Amino acid sequence: MPFTDPPLAGTRVVTLAVNVPGPVAAARLRRMGASMVKVQPPAGDPLGDYAAGWLAELDADLEVRSLDLKAPDGRAELDELLASADVLLTASRGSALRRLGLGWEELHARCPQVVHVALVGHPAPDDDVAGHDLTYQATAGLLTPPQLPAVLAADLAGAERAVSEALAGLLLRARTGEGSRREVAFADCAAELAASVRHGLTAPGGLLGGGFAGYGLYPAQDGHVALAALEPQFWQRAQELLGGADHDTIAATLRTRTAAQWQRAAEEHDVPLVAVAGAPGSSGRGSR
Repeated sequence: MPFTDPPLAGTRVVTLAVNVPGPVAAARLRRMGASMVKVQPPAGDPLGDYAAGWLAELDADLEVRSLDLKAPDGRAELDELLASADVLLTASRGSALRRLGLGWEELHARCPQVVHVALVGHPAPDDDVAGHDLTYQATAGLLTPPQLPAVLAADLAGAERAVSEALAGLLLRARTGEGSRREVAFADCAAELAASVRHGLTAPGGLLGGGFAGYGLYPAQDGHVALAALEPQFWQRAQELLGGADHDTIAATLRTRTAAQWQRAAEEHDVPLVAVAGAPGSSGRGSR
């Protein structure tokens, strides 16, 4: 949803970041009011090859230019854009940026006003180590093999952090008068997302990992429901609606109706229970 009073109106952003995190971050900054020029290679953003609809949504309100940054003309056009830019967003390894003359020292010397938000896989000095969302989640302990993750958690968390770092860099520039380099490492994002697992909260058997009957997934007559009655008032109403406080009793009760019927009943009794989206009987809503 666009802002009624865009906080980044008048801010100029140039993004070279393709694939998932860069376009997600760019779209968010654009919704906050920034003017946005996306520079992509002549072959286009690879995201368009495997999720064209998503990329079309993300790029819908951006100016997109296809430039060969290894060619003099393309590089000259990029330099012209950067001369008036406030933020540069990249998602390339450090060595690749240095080959393009976009290492931080060189960039800062030419364009001291630019805040460079660098999306990388691993923190420097390991920013040349290859990786993707799956490997970051694997290292952080977020996977349950052989199931692949349904959400690109590290990528999307990195995109949101890129927006935060852009804002932090702009605030710092307002005090110092100069741009700064802000690094966002997907491996760090994945590690922080895994904090609830490391501390036992969502680990198997933990309070939110199956240990508490009021928080879990249960089969209904068709499909599944998600019950999240954590607070005492919700848990009390859930017990009254479902006839008990243990896993077996709740499971037996929930099997007597469809997921959609249970969601309607939960809404009437102010209990946080919904049909699991995509399952038979689901309303398509995954949260309240």
